[in-house]
Amino acid sequence: MSDARRLIPSLERLLESEAFADILETNARGLVVEHLRTEVDRIRREIGDSVDDHAADVEDPRLYAAGVEERLRVCATPSLRAVINGTGVILHTNLGRAPLADSALDAMASVARGYANLEYDLDSGSRGSRYDHCTALLRELTGASAALVSNNGAAALVLALRTMAFGRTVLVSRGELVEIGGGFRIPEILESSGAVLIEVGSTNRTRLEDYRVAAGTSDPAMFLKVHRSNFRITGFTEEASLEELAGLGAELGVPVVHDLGSGLLVDPEHLGLPAEPRPTESLAAGADIVAFSGDKLLGGPQAGILLGRAEWIAEMRKNPLCRAIRVDKTTLAGLEATLQLYRDPGTALREIPVLAMLSASPQDLRDRADTLVTNLSSIGITSEAMEMSSVVGGGTFPGVELESCGLRVQPREDGPDPLASRLRGAAVPLVGRVEDGSFWVDLRTVLRWQDSVVFDQLSRHIGS
Repeated sequence: MSDARRLIPSLERLLESEAFADILETNARGLVVEHLRTEVDRIRREIGDSVDDHAADVEDPRLYAAGVEERLRVCATPSLRAVINGTGVILHTNLGRAPLADSALDAMASVARGYANLEYDLDSGSRGSRYDHCTALLRELTGASAALVSNNGAAALVLALRTMAFGRTVLVSRGELVEIGGGFRIPEILESSGAVLIEVGSTNRTRLEDYRVAAGTSDPAMFLKVHRSNFRITGFTEEASLEELAGLGAELGVPVVHDLGSGLLVDPEHLGLPAEPRPTESLAAGADIVAFSGDKLLGGPQAGILLGRAEWIAEMRKNPLCRAIRVDKTTLAGLEATLQLYRDPGTALREIPVLAMLSASPQDLRDRADTLVTNLSSIGITSEAMEMSSVVGGGTFPGVELESCGLRVQPREDGPDPLASRLRGAAVPLVGRVEDGSFWVDLRTVLRWQDSVVFDQLSRHIGS
């Protein structure tokens, strides 16, 4: 008896075999060799100390070719892929937050296909500034005197802190020292910006007088107010309003920065949501600078937006950090197209996917679910249209649940977890929820045109 591992052909012999002819013709030799080495190592480990009964397979080049072809296929599959969000979390950070309006996608594709006047003034034929492209629209929609766009919300806040408070103290209520996600916390953001944090008040009660006392002993460069968008403090609570803090800031000569986070531009009542501070309201209350994200409730691409006093915005534009976090042409194009939709609130509610999802009626979702149930039943798949609850996500509207409807699917043979795994591995992955022994798809976060894709994926993978 002999060790079957001794019968593994050499790499050169395998590469010269007919089984590898087509593979080498369509792929770089170096890449094929790399994957072949990995496949040989895998087979050698799999054989272990076994003997002659593996000999026939081990000597066949087709065994290795099949493994290499599968590795090449996986390697060629894009890592970042479009998925269908059936979780019911509208601003799902792990799934890319806000899907974009068609007009935003068209605008981004238009400037991405070729050149664009990113930093070129078409009127004068001279150098321009990328920061001019969305400024007029942001000013029009919010009433701000000036605006600046960076590449994400946290970067915008760091730029404001770095420009306005580098090496100096910033006063923040203890109840607003939030974690914004990804393990990043407000104290760490302040530290990275070069500002010095001074905590004011207590977790549940921070009065205006607490700011006044702290300001008297610390000569602050800024009052920072952070919107607690991803949690609530209830019970024995008190906090200074933004308007009160702005009044104190004006009295003491200390600028006030309001980190809003989400940046909702429409009245939340139109979406059936509770009150949520908006940039227009923050500016009207006296904030010197307002910061928020473009890819949350605004419904645009990832961006960090700063609004407020022109002199501070001008200083931020001159800060070297501004170049390091500058926004690219596709983001500016998508953001501008999204902002254009807000000129008519009705158009924004219809065409910006996030707003359309938020305002979708439970009856409309029920009708879509009933249609899918009927279609699935026609091919022998059992499902039910079920009421369920969606959430806004993205660190916004904590505790708010939206009445929704979707599908509850019972796998024919195996349980819901194997089905969920198969659907995640589909050509167009479908991500849902596994609860109570079933697979659930919340249609609030499924775009209407994706209903047919949901049907196709469920029909292919249930019982497969």
